[in-house]
Amino acid sequence: MIKKNIFIGMLVGLIANAIGLIIVSTLLGQGDDFITVIKNAAKEDFLGKLISLGAILNLIAFFIFIRKKQDYRARGVILITILVAIFTFVFKML
Repeated sequence: MIKKNIFIGMLVGLIANAIGLIIVSTLLGQGDDFITVIKNAAKEDFLGKLISLGAILNLIAFFIFIRKKQDYRARGVILITILVAIFTFVFKML
């Protein structure tokens, strides 16, 4: 049961991060479509920052799970947030 709740939290964290990335790229993309914004961000070494900004929605999911006393799901969201931070760091170093 605990592993299932952590997995659900991780899934919610991934979905929230993806939705956040879409929202951030739409707001900062100046009218360009999502794929164009991602390609331009990769060319200009800005992709890691976009992904990090997209992770802001994980905060909302985390606090919703904490408020509902679903601690293991909140742990899953935190795990995904940490993995995104590590991915962003490694992507920036390359």
